[in-house]
Amino acid sequence: MSDWRVRRAKRFKAEINVVPYIDVMLVLLIIFMVSAPLIAPSVVNLPSVGSRTTQPAERPVELVIDKSGAIIEAVDRETSKPLGSTRIEEIASRVLSLQSKTEKPVVISADKDVRYEAVLKVMDELQRKGVKRVGLSVKPAS
Repeated sequence: MSDWRVRRAKRFKAEINVVPYIDVMLVLLIIFMVSAPLIAPSVVNLPSVGSRTTQPAERPVELVIDKSGAIIEAVDRETSKPLGSTRIEEIASRVLSLQSKTEKPVVISADKDVRYEAVLKVMDELQRKGVKRVGLSVKPAS
C-alpha cells in the first residue's frame, strides 16, 4: 500500500511554459515596428469626371419666428413676396405648392430666445404636410 501512495505523489504536472511565446511575440513586434515606416503607402489614382459645374443656389422660403413663438413673417426669398399668412397650416400648403415645381428649400429663422418647442412645432407641421428640405438658419460667429 505504501508503493501506491508514493507513485501518486510523483505525478507530473502538465503546464505550458509561455515565456518563449512572449519572447517571440516581442521580437515580431519590434520587427513590424521597424519595417512599417519603410513600406511606401499605396497611391490610388481616381478617375476624373469632366469639369465641375456649380448650380446656382436656390433662394429659400424663410419662416421667421419671434420671441413669443409666433410666425411673424413667411417670405419667398426668390421673389421677395410674402406668403400672405402667418398660420402654419396655410404656410405649409403654400410651400408645398411651391415645391411641386422645384424642391425649394425652407429655412426657419428663429430668435435665439424662442422656446425650442415652438420651432419643433413648426418643423413637425411642415413634415406632416409633406414639405421637404426644411432647415434652420443660424448666424455665423463673428
